[in-house]
Amino acid sequence: MSAYTIPLRAALYLRVSTARQAEHDVSIPDQKRQGEAYCASRGYQLVETFVEAGASATNDRRPEFQRMIEAGTAKPAPFDVVVVHSFSRFFRDHFELEFYVRKLARNGVKLISITQEMGDDPMHVMMRQIMALFDEYQSKENAKHVLRAQKENARQGFWNGALPPIGYRVVAAEQRGAKIKKKLEIDPLHADTVRLIYRLALEGDGVAGQMGVKNIVSYLNRNRIFTRDGGRWGIGQVHRILTRRTYMGEHEFNKRSKAKVRKPASEVVTVPVPPIIDRETFDAVQALLKARNPKVTPARVVAGPTLLTGLIHCGKCGGAMTIRTGKGGRYRYYVCSMKARQGPAGCQGMAVPMGKLDDLVAGHLEDRLLRPERLEIILAAVLDRRQERSERRREHIAELNKRAAESDLRLKRLYDAIEAGVAELDDPALKDRIEGLKAIRDQARADAERAQAILDASGGQAVTPPMLRKFAETARQRIRLEGGGYRRDHLRALAQRVEVYDGEVRIIGSKSRLLHTLTAKNSVNSVPTQGLKWRKGWDSNPR
Repeated sequence: MSAYTIPLRAALYLRVSTARQAEHDVSIPDQKRQGEAYCASRGYQLVETFVEAGASATNDRRPEFQRMIEAGTAKPAPFDVVVVHSFSRFFRDHFELEFYVRKLARNGVKLISITQEMGDDPMHVMMRQIMALFDEYQSKENAKHVLRAQKENARQGFWNGALPPIGYRVVAAEQRGAKIKKKLEIDPLHADTVRLIYRLALEGDGVAGQMGVKNIVSYLNRNRIFTRDGGRWGIGQVHRILTRRTYMGEHEFNKRSKAKVRKPASEVVTVPVPPIIDRETFDAVQALLKARNPKVTPARVVAGPTLLTGLIHCGKCGGAMTIRTGKGGRYRYYVCSMKARQGPAGCQGMAVPMGKLDDLVAGHLEDRLLRPERLEIILAAVLDRRQERSERRREHIAELNKRAAESDLRLKRLYDAIEAGVAELDDPALKDRIEGLKAIRDQARADAERAQAILDASGGQAVTPPMLRKFAETARQRIRLEGGGYRRDHLRALAQRVEVYDGEVRIIGSKSRLLHTLTAKNSVNSVPTQGLKWRKGWDSNPR
C-alpha cells in the first residue's frame, strides 16, 4: 500500500517593466508558459497567478507584488512556494530581495527561480545574494544609460515621452532610423486656460482685482472651465501652472529625482519650447506669489496699516527693515532687522524716522510718477508689447475657429456615413469618435469666445491722455488719508520695493504692474488680503 503525497501548492509571479521586454523572451506569456511547465514537471499544484505589467523591480510599490506578499504571509498561507522566472523578476535590490525572501520563509513559503535553481544551504543562499547584487548593479547601470540618452535628447530640443503640461501637445518632429523624434507645440484647446490663469493672477476678473491661487481655483470651477481631463481644478494644479517655467518657453528636464528631491542645476537640462506667456508676465506672477507667501510676507504685512512694512529693505545687506520705537512709543523708526538682531557687526545699516521716510516715498511718487506725461513715457514700451500680444491673440482665435470648423466637418462626414449605411451608429468605436470630435469642437468654440471677449475688453482699455490724467489725479488723492496718513494698498500698486542707503532711497516698481493697475476696472486696485479667519472666542494661540 503506497503512501499518498500531497502536492505543493504554487503561485506564479510574472513581471515585465517595459514594452520592449514584453516583446522579447521575458514577456508575460513566455514567463507564464515556462512557469506552468515548471510546476507540472515538479508536480506542483498551481493555485494562483500574479501578473505585474509595466512595473520596476527596484522597489516594492507594485500592486500585484503586495497582494502576493500579503497572501504569502497570511496564516494559513494559500500556497507553499512562489515561482518566478528569475530572481530579478522578483526584486533587483539585494537587500529588499532578502527581506521578502525571509518574510515569506517565516510563514513557510519558499521562493523558487526557474532559471536559477538553488537549495537552502549557506552556499546557495550566498550565491542567490551575489546574483541579486549583480541584478541590482545592472539595473542601476541601465537607468544611468537611459537617463544619459534622455538628457541628450532633451538638449537637442526633443520631448522624452511624458505627459506634456496642460496647454501643450506632442507632435512628431523628425524620423531618425526607426525612431520618431517628438517636440512640444502649443495646444490651442487649452493654452487659453493657461493665459487666463496668469491674467487672473495679475489683473483679476475686472471686479475684485488681482487673485490669489484659491480665488483662481474658485473662478475656474465656478465658470465651468475644466481641466484637460474634464475635471475640476485644485490648488496644487493652479500653483504648478503659475510657477512652471515651461510656459515662458523654458521646460526643465531632469529637475527632480524619483524621490521628488530637486537635483543640482548642473543636472537640469533646459529644453526650448514655444512660450504661452511672455517672460515679463511670468516674472511678475512669481513676484506676486512670493510677496503673498506667509513664510516670506506675513498676513499682517500684506494688510497692515504701516505704509512701508514688507516693502522696505536695507540697501547695505538687502534684509528687511522693521519698526522700532523710542521714548515710550512717541518716536517710530525703520531699522535694518539684521542690525537690530546682531548689532553693527551684522550690518552697518541706518535707522530712519518712519514719518520722514513715509513722506519722502509718497511725495516722490506723487511728484515724479503720478504725472500724465511721465506715465506716458514709462508705459510706451509696455504698450507696444501689448499691441503685439493682441496680434498674436487674433491669430490664436483664427486657429481655434479653424479647429472647431474642421471638427464640425468631420462630424458631418460621420453622420453622412451613418445615413448612407456605411457605418453603424451602435459601433462603440464610432460613438467614441463622435464624442471626441464634439468635445474638441465645443472646447475650441468656448476658448475662441473667451479669447475674443478678452481681446474686445483689452480694445476698450486703450490708454488715452484723458485716462492718464484721471488715473494720476485719482491715485494722488487715494494715496493719502485724512489726518496725514497713507493708504498702503495703493502704494503697493505703484512700487514693490524700497531700498534705503546712506543719503539715498531707491524706489523700484514694475511697468507691467503699473499698466495692469491703470487699466483695471476700479483703477487703482487694492491688493487682495490673504483672507484671515479668526477663531471666535479663542485667543490667537490655542493650546
